Amino acid sequence: MAGCSSWHPRRSGLAGRFRCRRRPSPCSARTRRQQAADRLAAGERWQDHGLVFPSKVGTPMDPDHIDRTWHKIRAAAGLDWLRLHDLRHACATFLLVSGASPRTVMKVLGHSQIGLTMNTYAHVLPEIERAAVDEAARHLFG
Repeated sequence: MAGCSSWHPRRSGLAGRFRCRRRPSPCSARTRRQQAADRLAAGERWQDHGLVFPSKVGTPMDPDHIDRTWHKIRAAAGLDWLRLHDLRHACATFLLVSGASPRTVMKVLGHSQIGLTMNTYAHVLPEIERAAVDEAARHLFG
């Protein structure tokens, strides 16, 4: 399966752009179809910035638009207490609990140092370590 072929700005503060090597997610086919439809509708106004979630004309989304949309979605779901940033923490926690290495989580979150990731998500590690020990014991002792 081919990875994303777009160029993205670096998140760690380094200059330049990088070619994404991630595999597409299951929802990316739908996202690509929507982007293709948006590109056709925009015609010559389309500006390709290689973004995963561009505006209707390919440019970076307006932060106020993202915020308004987020508030509508969470209100409809009855999750008024949930902050958008909480989804970032949930993603990191799910990745760690699912067995992703801390270095992988660091890269997904765009952290420049592993220490930041480890200090922020250290509370998840004891349960992961316990699960690893339990699994090893199960293999060794049945």
